[in-house]
Amino acid sequence: MTDLAAARLQTVRDHMALECVGDWDAVIATFEHPRYELYGTGRVFDGEAAVRGYFVASRTPFPDQANEIISLAADDEHDVVLVEFWLTGTHLGPLRLADRTVEPTGRSFRVRMAASFEFAPGSDKIVCERPYFDQGAVLRALELA
Repeated sequence: MTDLAAARLQTVRDHMALECVGDWDAVIATFEHPRYELYGTGRVFDGEAAVRGYFVASRTPFPDQANEIISLAADDEHDVVLVEFWLTGTHLGPLRLADRTVEPTGRSFRVRMAASFEFAPGSDKIVCERPYFDQGAVLRALELA
């Protein structure tokens, strides 16, 4: 493994751990340019203000949202780290859906997901995180779908 691959893997580990504790300044610092592209919903959050808004919106219904890394792999040729993980959380705040708002149920979820982290060439700074998920998985786990 190259030194760059090792540094990128560590960046992803740090990034995901910082998301778990809500240290948004430190999460932002893992990016060269903050950007999330959510496969499953098609939403894109580009730039620091948009990404910080995403953090607030996603943690309002699930303030204890966290992740548990299952596996990581680095691909230096394509400047990407791939990660498989468990996303967990408890429905403790209002959850806005397309057609309604669901008040807190107190139910917890644990769903398997994957994400790719794109890096600037030759750098260990993230330029885009792309989580891949079934948008109904959390709703089914919460017995809301």
